Amino acid sequence: MRSNKINYVLVGIFVIAMAVVLVAAVVTLSGNSGATDSYHAIYRNVTGVKFGTQILYEGYPIGQVEEVTPVAQGGGMRFRVDLSVTEGWQIPADSVAAIEAPGLLSAIVIAVSEGDSKKALKPGDRIESREAENLFNVMSSVAEQIKDIAVNDLRPLLATVNGTVATFGDILGEEGEALIAELGALAKELSARVPVIVGDVEDLTGQLQLTAGELDKLFSPNNRKTIEGVLGKADKAVGSFTEFAGELRATRGRLDQLLDSIDTMLIDNKLDVERAIVDLRHVVDSVARHIDALNQNMEGAARNMHEFSRQIRKNPGILLGGTAPEDQAAQGN
Repeated sequence: MRSNKINYVLVGIFVIAMAVVLVAAVVTLSGNSGATDSYHAIYRNVTGVKFGTQILYEGYPIGQVEEVTPVAQGGGMRFRVDLSVTEGWQIPADSVAAIEAPGLLSAIVIAVSEGDSKKALKPGDRIESREAENLFNVMSSVAEQIKDIAVNDLRPLLATVNGTVATFGDILGEEGEALIAELGALAKELSARVPVIVGDVEDLTGQLQLTAGELDKLFSPNNRKTIEGVLGKADKAVGSFTEFAGELRATRGRLDQLLDSIDTMLIDNKLDVERAIVDLRHVVDSVARHIDALNQNMEGAARNMHEFSRQIRKNPGILLGGTAPEDQAAQGN
């Protein structure tokens, strides 16, 4: 009897020890074996996220999901996910917590991508979140798009191609021999013209080479300097012409002012100008009436001056009041 009691005690101790080991193992595996800091994130879809979902920081396990709570926000539902992270773990303020599946058959995890901020989040702060991409939904959407393309685009395209091929086959069956004969004649004609075309191409290439050589000579260093000098002089000439044009504009402005002044003067002195014109007309009429007498007097004066000049040439002493010298040759005879 005593032996049975001892056995029961040993079995009980063993069961209690195994229970303690099991609890310790569960706590260790859950990553919640020590003190933790709490954070939270807000998601629109938390498929696969539940209590115990592992939290990875750049692939390293740092905690687990403690609770998922629905929250009414903006006329819809959002889900607050409370995160339990190893105490003292520094998470940059611009880090992002995304719902991911590391592999095709792997369990869902919360993957925290490290940010670049020098400022760390405080316990209780919210971590920026990013929704999970459902691979199966994406594949289903792609499959639907492929199906739509196949039904609405590929099938009509294949029908059109089949019709075109059938039409082309009918054409070949009816006019195939004539078409082949024409193609043969065209090929012969091209074969005959190919040497001529090649010769023309060679001539053109030679001319292009000569032209390139002439251009090289034209743009030699010395010629380039000359051209640059000419362009510089042309720039100066353009500048001078611009200045000249400006001066012309200024001169035109002054001429406009002068004409305006003359116009104003004529308008202001219109009566005086008319009187001067009347007087001038009277003077011209008077001169016209006496022009004949003036001409006769001028002709008489000219004849007298001519006679006076002849007398002076004949006897310069007349200017001094003397008489003409005697002709000695006449007296000797």
